[in-house]
Amino acid sequence: MNVLGIETSCDETGIALYHSEKGILSHALHSQVNLHREYGGVVPELASRDHISRILPLIQNVLDVASLMSTDIDGVAYTAGPGLVGALLVGVAVGRSLAYAWDIPALGVHHMEAHLLAPLLEEEAPQFPFLALLVSGGHTQLVQVDAPGNYILLGESLDDAAGEAFDKTAKLLGLSYPGGPEISRLAEQGQHGKFHFPRPMTDRPGLDFSFSGLKTFTRNTVNEQASDEQTRADIALAFVDAVVDTLVIKCRRAMQQTGLKQLVAAGGVSANQQLRHGLEKMVDKENGGVFYPRLEFCTDNGAMIAYAGCLRMLAGEKEPLGFTAFPHWELGAGPTKY
Repeated sequence: MNVLGIETSCDETGIALYHSEKGILSHALHSQVNLHREYGGVVPELASRDHISRILPLIQNVLDVASLMSTDIDGVAYTAGPGLVGALLVGVAVGRSLAYAWDIPALGVHHMEAHLLAPLLEEEAPQFPFLALLVSGGHTQLVQVDAPGNYILLGESLDDAAGEAFDKTAKLLGLSYPGGPEISRLAEQGQHGKFHFPRPMTDRPGLDFSFSGLKTFTRNTVNEQASDEQTRADIALAFVDAVVDTLVIKCRRAMQQTGLKQLVAAGGVSANQQLRHGLEKMVDKENGGVFYPRLEFCTDNGAMIAYAGCLRMLAGEKEPLGFTAFPHWELGAGPTKY
């Protein structure tokens, strides 16, 4: 089965072709970082318009690279949510329209479900059941993954997601958008022990997260202390250490509570090297294993959407012709319903 995957949830247009036996045949990605950088964040209207101009040429590109025609496609999978509603509707409308024109099935995919399944695209992949830490600009979640479509939400951020905290803190330090990679680079110049930031919600039971207080603590420190470049680097390091330690502590707690030894880290923040180092040290002590998507599939991409859609179609799932987008869509307990 050849499945076309379409991802347009935010500021990246991702297209891919996935074959149920051969794996990824081709994929392409256009990032809007340069478009939004001058505004310091994603402008939804600009994001939607850029998706419109990029999506069809990218689809043609992945077809050409895979040497396939439209008649070779057996299904279309598209991100139906969560995300920016205008951006989502671009992919939803195009995906549904192509499926109707080509007389093939189409399915809407949950964006975060696709992220947590992305490591299964790798040669060294986890076996079900496993734990998933989903860390991106909009989400921080711990999920028990029992099987494709069968998820138990164990904990999530009550306010800012980890990626959002990275971006906002980077802005406080005068760094450019996107802030996550920039603050991590600055932290590499920092000195340990100069500042110590709180590890929020780690001194109480549970698996939920909160990063707004840490962001406020950082802002106050910046206002009081950030007088030179070295001090800014020291603050960046203290912030990164606090986020990483918080995520690691919660993941350890989830592994101990569930008894699961396999941990998946996915989403844009999972590419952070400090986080990977912290998770690997912790998982080694717990006699477990940690799995990631390849770096190019940590951020939003079409391959993870095509893969998740293919699994659903092979399981016999279908959807009616009508469509909608879900800007707010919880990945909750029990099978995800489309």
